Amino acid sequence: MNIHTGEIQLVPYKEQYKEIIQSFTLPSEQVQFTANPGEFLEKAKNDRTKNVVVILDYNGVPVGVFILQTGDRVQEFTENKDAILLTSFSINHNKQNKGYAKKSLALLQDFVKYYYPVKNEVILAVNEKNIPAQKLYEKVGFQDKGFRRMGPIGQQFILHLPITR
Repeated sequence: MNIHTGEIQLVPYKEQYKEIIQSFTLPSEQVQFTANPGEFLEKAKNDRTKNVVVILDYNGVPVGVFILQTGDRVQEFTENKDAILLTSFSINHNKQNKGYAKKSLALLQDFVKYYYPVKNEVILAVNEKNIPAQKLYEKVGFQDKGFRRMGPIGQQFILHLPITR
Protein backbone atom coordinates (compact mmCIF):
# COMPACT_ATOMS: atom_id res chain seq x y z
CA MET A 1 0.00 0.00 0.00
CA ASN A 2 1.21 3.48 -0.84
CA ILE A 3 0.66 6.26 1.69
CA HIS A 4 -0.19 9.45 -0.22
CA THR A 5 -1.77 12.90 -0.23
CA GLY A 6 -2.43 13.15 -3.96
CA GLU A 7 0.62 15.41 -4.30
CA ILE A 8 3.19 12.98 -2.92
CA GLN A 9 3.41 9.42 -1.70
CA LEU A 10 5.67 7.33 0.49
CA VAL A 11 6.54 3.87 -0.83
CA PRO A 12 8.97 1.13 0.16
CA TYR A 13 12.08 1.14 -2.03
CA LYS A 14 12.02 -0.81 -5.28
CA GLU A 15 14.93 -1.42 -7.64
CA GLN A 16 13.15 0.62 -10.35
CA TYR A 17 13.91 3.80 -8.34
CA LYS A 18 17.64 3.11 -7.97
CA GLU A 19 18.96 5.06 -10.98
CA ILE A 20 17.06 8.24 -10.14
CA ILE A 21 17.97 8.08 -6.44
CA GLN A 22 21.64 7.55 -7.27
CA SER A 23 21.53 10.75 -9.34
CA PHE A 24 20.31 12.85 -6.38
CA THR A 25 22.48 15.79 -5.39
CA LEU A 26 22.50 17.93 -2.26
CA PRO A 27 23.67 21.51 -1.68
CA SER A 28 27.14 21.63 -0.13
CA GLU A 29 25.82 22.95 3.20
CA GLN A 30 23.58 19.84 3.56
CA VAL A 31 26.10 17.16 2.58
CA GLN A 32 27.70 17.19 6.04
CA PHE A 33 24.38 16.40 7.75
CA THR A 34 23.02 13.41 5.81
CA ALA A 35 24.14 10.28 3.99
CA ASN A 36 24.59 10.21 0.23
CA PRO A 37 21.51 8.37 -1.13
CA GLY A 38 23.51 6.41 -3.70
CA GLU A 39 25.88 5.14 -1.02
CA PHE A 40 23.27 4.18 1.54
CA LEU A 41 21.23 2.20 -1.00
CA GLU A 42 24.13 -0.25 -1.26
CA LYS A 43 24.56 -0.47 2.51
CA ALA A 44 20.83 -0.93 3.09
CA LYS A 45 20.70 -3.77 0.57
CA ASN A 46 22.88 -5.85 2.90
CA ASP A 47 21.25 -4.76 6.18
CA ARG A 48 17.72 -6.00 6.84
CA THR A 49 17.25 -3.46 9.65
CA LYS A 50 17.53 -0.54 7.19
CA ASN A 51 14.27 -0.04 5.32
CA VAL A 52 14.53 2.54 2.53
CA VAL A 53 11.43 4.69 1.98
CA VAL A 54 11.05 6.66 -1.26
CA ILE A 55 9.21 9.97 -1.56
CA LEU A 56 7.45 10.18 -4.94
CA ASP A 57 5.94 13.27 -6.53
CA TYR A 58 2.45 13.28 -8.09
CA ASN A 59 3.92 11.73 -11.28
CA GLY A 60 5.47 8.84 -9.34
CA VAL A 61 9.02 10.17 -9.74
CA PRO A 62 11.38 9.92 -6.74
CA VAL A 63 12.13 13.32 -5.18
CA GLY A 64 13.45 12.18 -1.81
CA VAL A 65 14.41 9.23 0.31
CA PHE A 66 15.04 8.19 3.91
CA ILE A 67 15.67 5.11 6.02
CA LEU A 68 13.50 3.70 8.79
CA GLN A 69 15.75 1.50 10.89
CA THR A 70 14.81 -1.24 13.33
CA GLY A 71 17.06 -3.43 15.44
CA ASP A 72 19.76 -2.78 18.01
CA ARG A 73 20.88 0.59 16.62
CA VAL A 74 17.61 2.20 17.71
CA GLN A 75 18.61 1.64 21.35
CA GLU A 76 21.60 3.99 20.86
CA PHE A 77 19.01 6.80 20.69
CA THR A 78 16.21 5.72 23.03
CA GLU A 79 15.25 3.16 25.63
CA ASN A 80 11.87 2.71 23.94
CA LYS A 81 11.89 -0.84 22.52
CA ASP A 82 8.92 0.05 20.29
CA ALA A 83 10.62 3.00 18.55
CA ILE A 84 11.88 3.13 14.98
CA LEU A 85 14.82 5.30 13.87
CA LEU A 86 14.59 7.74 10.95
CA THR A 87 17.95 8.42 9.28
CA SER A 88 19.43 9.75 6.05
CA PHE A 89 16.48 11.99 5.13
CA SER A 90 17.10 13.95 1.95
CA ILE A 91 15.26 15.67 -0.88
CA ASN A 92 16.99 15.95 -4.26
CA HIS A 93 18.54 19.43 -4.60
CA ASN A 94 16.48 20.45 -7.64
CA LYS A 95 13.26 19.45 -5.84
CA GLN A 96 13.92 21.37 -2.62
CA ASN A 97 11.78 24.31 -1.44
CA LYS A 98 8.65 22.81 -2.99
CA GLY A 99 7.18 21.41 0.24
CA TYR A 100 8.16 17.77 -0.39
CA ALA A 101 10.01 17.39 2.92
CA LYS A 102 7.18 18.75 5.05
CA LYS A 103 4.47 16.85 3.14
CA SER A 104 6.38 13.57 3.29
CA LEU A 105 7.02 13.89 7.02
CA ALA A 106 3.33 14.66 7.54
CA LEU A 107 2.62 11.19 6.05
CA LEU A 108 5.18 9.48 8.29
CA GLN A 109 2.75 8.52 11.06
CA ASP A 110 0.39 6.78 8.63
CA PHE A 111 3.30 5.01 6.94
CA VAL A 112 4.66 3.71 10.25
CA LYS A 113 1.19 2.64 11.44
CA TYR A 114 0.68 0.61 8.27
CA TYR A 115 4.12 -0.96 7.79
CA TYR A 116 5.27 -1.13 11.43
CA PRO A 117 2.07 -1.55 13.48
CA VAL A 118 3.90 -2.36 16.74
CA LYS A 119 5.99 0.82 16.66
CA ASN A 120 4.76 3.72 18.80
CA GLU A 121 7.44 6.35 18.18
CA VAL A 122 9.82 7.61 15.49
CA ILE A 123 13.21 8.82 16.73
CA LEU A 124 15.78 10.85 14.84
CA ALA A 125 19.02 12.67 15.54
CA VAL A 126 19.60 16.12 14.07
CA ASN A 127 22.84 18.07 14.32
CA GLU A 128 22.64 21.15 16.53
CA LYS A 129 23.97 23.25 13.62
CA ASN A 130 21.28 22.05 11.20
CA ILE A 131 18.70 24.69 12.13
CA PRO A 132 16.51 24.34 8.98
CA ALA A 133 16.06 20.61 9.64
CA GLN A 134 15.28 21.19 13.33
CA LYS A 135 12.56 23.68 12.42
CA LEU A 136 11.08 21.34 9.83
CA TYR A 137 10.97 18.38 12.22
CA GLU A 138 9.34 20.47 14.94
CA LYS A 139 6.71 21.79 12.48
CA VAL A 140 5.58 18.25 11.68
CA GLY A 141 5.29 17.18 15.32
CA PHE A 142 8.71 15.95 16.43
CA GLN A 143 9.41 16.86 20.06
CA ASP A 144 12.69 17.76 21.75
CA LYS A 145 12.67 16.06 25.15
CA GLY A 146 16.17 17.27 26.01
CA PHE A 147 18.14 14.15 25.00
CA ARG A 148 21.53 14.78 23.37
CA ARG A 149 24.35 12.67 21.96
CA MET A 150 27.62 13.27 20.18
CA GLY A 151 27.49 12.56 16.47
CA PRO A 152 30.22 12.39 13.85
CA ILE A 153 30.37 16.20 13.46
CA GLY A 154 29.10 17.45 16.81
CA GLN A 155 26.22 17.39 19.23
CA GLN A 156 22.90 15.97 18.05
CA PHE A 157 19.40 16.61 19.37
CA ILE A 158 17.28 13.48 19.68
CA LEU A 159 13.75 14.24 18.52
CA HIS A 160 10.66 12.12 19.13
CA LEU A 161 7.47 11.72 17.09
CA PRO A 162 4.75 9.81 18.94
CA ILE A 163 2.70 7.51 16.72
CA THR A 164 -0.91 8.08 17.68
CA ARG A 165 -3.41 5.33 16.97
